[in-house]
Amino acid sequence: MIEILYPWMLASIFIPFITYRYLAKATRTANNSALKVPFFTQLTHIFANHRVGEKDNKLSGLKYLLIFIWLLIVVSASGIQLLGKPLAIPQSGRDLMMAVDLSGSMETPDMTINGQRISRIDMVKQVGGQFINNRVGDRLGLILFGSRPYLQTPLTFDRKTVAEMLNDASLGIAGPQTAIGDAIGLAVKRLIDYPSKSKALILLTDGGNNTGSLEPLDAAELAKQAGIKIYTIGIGATSMEVPSLFGSRNVNPSADLDIDSLQKIAAITGGEFFRAEDGAQLQNIYAIINQLEPVKSDAITVRPVTPIYPWTLGLALILSFVLIAFKIGIKRHAK
Repeated sequence: MIEILYPWMLASIFIPFITYRYLAKATRTANNSALKVPFFTQLTHIFANHRVGEKDNKLSGLKYLLIFIWLLIVVSASGIQLLGKPLAIPQSGRDLMMAVDLSGSMETPDMTINGQRISRIDMVKQVGGQFINNRVGDRLGLILFGSRPYLQTPLTFDRKTVAEMLNDASLGIAGPQTAIGDAIGLAVKRLIDYPSKSKALILLTDGGNNTGSLEPLDAAELAKQAGIKIYTIGIGATSMEVPSLFGSRNVNPSADLDIDSLQKIAAITGGEFFRAEDGAQLQNIYAIINQLEPVKSDAITVRPVTPIYPWTLGLALILSFVLIAFKIGIKRHAK
């Protein structure tokens, strides 16, 4: 199927012909008022030679070439393009933002995964990267927060970039404290303008809100009004052996985790609260979130478009060089 974006441009095809006709009429009018030479025909025969007819033929050919170049230029300007067969692209997925705590306590090495003890942030990077790569069809974004929240990656379908940004995150770059309310507020700000009916925030933290200008529950109310579900994940083991003067003692490294607030945030927005005490539990949590049914929308129909102007304009350029070369050759031959 052929589509013309600017059909009115085709009317300019007649501009040279109208101009030529007007100039020819003006020339005839001027000739009628000019001084007539009765023996002009005889002079023409006297000074004419065989090369004049040859030159006239070449000029006539160049005239048609010039007309063809003009037609190619007009066709190029009219935006003629070829439309392929309609293709239906089903739309599904979520607008999903991840907010990851980068406060100093995320360095605590109380997590185990595959039999190895690692820090909380390393576990989040490892398991979170796998989760990101599995969210095919989702638009993902990444917020890093400590004393302040920062948008590390805006919503994008480029899952590889989001995973790399998470893997490159460094502890302390956002400050030593934990601004959960501000992180939720930034997520709401970034998600609110998207029309999707399936917007969600995954909030990972190992502490409680101890700084920032926005209270977590107030931020949760804003998220609820914007139609954003929040899935909160509390990270950290409940028991850890630490060295002391008398050998070792058992402590709770997650004493600062505000489970009550995280549960309320999830409840307000219609999400869920999860507790991850090791790598296996975090993997299971991500598996549960990964099974959330995406909101399906009507398929978008697209048609492949092939513009023809590169070919017509390129041909017009080549013929223009040919026209110039012929013109130069005629002038040299005339001399």
